[in-house]
Amino acid sequence: MNLTVKNIDRFWVDVPYRPVPKRNMVRELPHWTIFELCRVTLECGVEGIGETMQFYTWGNTTDEAAARALGRTATEVMWDDTLGAGLQMALFDAVGKAMDIPVWQLLGQKVRDDAAISWWSIDLPPEDWLEECRAALAAGYTSYKFKARPWFDLDEQLRTVTAEVPDYFDIDLDFNTMLNDSAHAARVLRAMEKYPHVKIYESPIPQGDVAGNKYLRQQTNVPLAMHVGNPPLMTALVEDVCDGFVVCCGVSQALREAHVIAQANKVFWLQLVGTGLTATLALHLAAVCSHARWPAVNCHNLYEHALLKEPIRMTNGLAAIPNGPGLGVELDWDAVERFRIDAKPKPYPAPDLLMRLKWPSGAEDYYAHGLQYWEDFIGGRRPVFTPGVRLDIVPNDGTAAWRKLREEALKKPSWVMRPN
Repeated sequence: MNLTVKNIDRFWVDVPYRPVPKRNMVRELPHWTIFELCRVTLECGVEGIGETMQFYTWGNTTDEAAARALGRTATEVMWDDTLGAGLQMALFDAVGKAMDIPVWQLLGQKVRDDAAISWWSIDLPPEDWLEECRAALAAGYTSYKFKARPWFDLDEQLRTVTAEVPDYFDIDLDFNTMLNDSAHAARVLRAMEKYPHVKIYESPIPQGDVAGNKYLRQQTNVPLAMHVGNPPLMTALVEDVCDGFVVCCGVSQALREAHVIAQANKVFWLQLVGTGLTATLALHLAAVCSHARWPAVNCHNLYEHALLKEPIRMTNGLAAIPNGPGLGVELDWDAVERFRIDAKPKPYPAPDLLMRLKWPSGAEDYYAHGLQYWEDFIGGRRPVFTPGVRLDIVPNDGTAAWRKLREEALKKPSWVMRPN
């Protein structure tokens, strides 16, 4: 059996969002629909497929990486994380198929037959979040990772959602450090404990603030999660700054980090983001990682199509680990052709947007894109998680007033006072 890499094809697809993600992701992440698919052909004729979410990944596949893998034995190069997400995935898929074994068998000893996956979304207004919770429950999910943001009333969001979802439905809140410091964070985290659905707080303050995170662990009964890397993993373990981790990297590094975390008897979730292809690779990793016990975050629920002929089926929050050769799933090539694009897309397609941040005092902020309000809140220039605050998209009504507000917002956030 000749496992030499004979050919590598790479091409682009633009996979549309479902309705609720579409009207919200446009604020910050319109470019998460762009993927590069990678097809590896071995000398023995076997093909493997992989994907890269081009604008959110632990590593893109470059022309240099593809040239480096061409003509090499796939089993020799597939462990090289520097090849990027799509190429590495395609190599593992091809080798598994050629050897007639599932990818998990290449990775280690199987410890589970199914693994937990979490529904995911960006921050949403309460009514949209509730709609997504209904969709998650209907699809068999029992966990939801949600972006907690200071431009929405978090208490209102949780009050709206938890009034309807069942008691067994878990909610994990990712703050992306937007509580800023332990002084603000302790107040907010303690207040949200009144919702028993809330099971994990992720990165409430900057992860490098070791003292602040150790203090927060003493102030809340909800476990704290951190991305591996900041502070360094061994520092995080020695200082005991969190209860578990987020693992988001290539296959080799993921296995190394999983081993260290397991030795410390901590837990983690795999955060490999993409369509059904990437979610499937995460299932294979979860199959051999004993402490991958928190629900994985893959974000494939965002899209109107997972690019698989048979979508991942969830039962009681769990998905079965594939046992077929390679990844054990079949790409839907009809869908791929439907979403295929010819030209390499721009790095950040900036839509023609105007967003209004309404404060309970009657004041309003206007922004032209997501980076502006992120910078305002991360920089401590706006209040932290104010009750009654809300962010909305202001549709372009064709008026001079709308154009003027957007032009001002493009230069800097404008501040407009309205009567109560």
